[in-house]
Order: sequence, then structure tokens, then C-alpha cells
Amino acid sequence: MKKFIAALVAGMAISASAQAADTLVVYSAGPKPLSAALAKGFEAKTGTKVELFQSTAGKIMARYQSEKANPHVDVMVSAAWGHAITLDAKGELMAYTSPNAAKVPASLKTDTYVAQGAAALAIAYNTKSGLPAPKKWSDLTKAAYKDQVTMPDPSSSGSALSLLQGLVNKDEAATWDMFAKLNKNGMIVPGANKAALTPVLQGAKGVVFGAVDYIVLGSKAKGESIEVVYPEDGTVLAPRPMFIPKTAKNVDAAKAFIDYVLSEEGQAMVVKVLLMPARSDIKAKRPSYDELNIIEFDQVEAAKNAAATKKKFADMMAAKG
Repeated sequence: MKKFIAALVAGMAISASAQAADTLVVYSAGPKPLSAALAKGFEAKTGTKVELFQSTAGKIMARYQSEKANPHVDVMVSAAWGHAITLDAKGELMAYTSPNAAKVPASLKTDTYVAQGAAALAIAYNTKSGLPAPKKWSDLTKAAYKDQVTMPDPSSSGSALSLLQGLVNKDEAATWDMFAKLNKNGMIVPGANKAALTPVLQGAKGVVFGAVDYIVLGSKAKGESIEVVYPEDGTVLAPRPMFIPKTAKNVDAAKAFIDYVLSEEGQAMVVKVLLMPARSDIKAKRPSYDELNIIEFDQVEAAKNAAATKKKFADMMAAKG
């Protein structure tokens, strides 16, 4: 009887191991249609089952951290470039360069992570609001926009943090002065990207400072009264990093998944949701890198100061206007 039980346990262990080898665990920030399409396409292409967890960038990172003692994830796709930078600095990422990354610009790849695609940060305004169309970030400090502006919270939105970091890097004194004026002008910071955009789509507010452009472009395509403005004084790119943790169990499938996302088929899915493709040889259906005034800054250095930057912003917004 003991031998039978031992054999049964051993068989179950082998079965579980085989199942793990045939399953790829992917944690991905939205958009959900893109994550689901890539998972489905990869399954059809390879026969490997994908176990997909979709949430915000902050929540997939929190899940990864909470599972450190018993890791599950094989591939992560974040909406915050800083997440990859931070994990890489801790030595937690596996080196891998996909052959399909040859056409990805150097600024969007390293030895351990590569962009799936990218968005840009913009001003989004409700065209039925009666507000003047803004041209610069600082325009939103004017009296015409009083109590009409929302902004995603940099503490819960990686893209909003990237915008804040880029603007601070460009002109620190002017940026913090602008946010003090925005606070005085009644800007609210209700949460992540959706929380900032929803009241503008509904007409309760008029403008989003730092909207993720592909989300707004998608809403506009569905008939919403919303427009995107890329400020003439520059904006920040928000690339979406893909990476493989060193604790990944299904490494071969993880590498194959990154290859698939960077293939022409995978990049076509990225383009479909109005993100910029990572590959320079794939045409976007929206303004691309060379059409925007991009603020370049040292994101590795910015990541080191992220906690202090977020705290300063939170303290400023908490102050009475």
C-alpha cells in the first residue's frame, strides 16, 4: 500500500511538472483586448496554453512581489518602463534578445527587457465642454480651466509617473511651479488612468492632464466627444516593457512568447489597439515617434528617485490650493 501511495504521489508530481512545462504564465497590464489576442494567437501558433492574469501595471507588480516565495509568472508585460528598470537593477531579470527585436530602436530595448509597443502622454479634452483647445501643458493653469482638470495619479499610473519625471527633468523649477498652480486651479488626481479619463468622457470635467493617448484615441474612434492634443512644448513616451523573471519555470515558452509579440503578426495586434508598434518597420495607425516632440531623459536615474518624486507630487496635491 505504501509503495502504491508513493508511486501515485510521484506520478502526480510528474504530471504537474509536465503541465507546468506546457503552460505559459503571463502577467500583463492592459489593454485587455491586446493581452487576450496575443495569448490566443500564441496558443494557436505554438500549442502552448497561456495562463493570463490581466490588471494594472501596479497590480501585476504587486502580485509578482507577493509570490516571491513561490513564483508563478514566466513573462511580464508592464505599462511602466520603470518597473523593468527597477527589477533589472535588482538582478531579477533574465537576459534575452529576441531575433525579432532587430528593428526595435535601441532606446526601446536592453539585454533583459524590450518594448511591446508604446504610448505617448497627452492632453485630452472634451470637445463639447466649451473649453478652448490647449496647446501647452501650462495652458491648463489658466482661469478658463478652473475646476475642469483631472490627472492620473503617478502613484498608481506608471505612465503618469513617467510624464512627471520627464517634465521635472526638462525644467524642474518650472514643472513644480506649474503643478502648484494646477492644484490652486482645482485639478483633481482621482486615481489611475481610467479614473482620470471617465469624468471627462462623461462631461463632469473637461480636460485630462497626462492622458495615455491610445486609450483616448480608442474612445474617439468609438464616437466619444474627446480630442487628443500633443503639447507643443514636448511630451513623454511611455514604452511597455516585456521581460522574463529569472524565476520563470517555462523559459523556452517565455522566449517564444516575446518572439511572437515582436513578430509581424504580434505587432499588428499592437497596432490595432492604437499603440505605437515597437518595431520601426511596422506602420502605426496613429502619430508615431518621429511625429512627436519627445522629451528624452535618463529613465534609469529617474527610477532611482521615483519614490521621492511621487511623494513630492502627493504632498503638493494634498496642500490646499
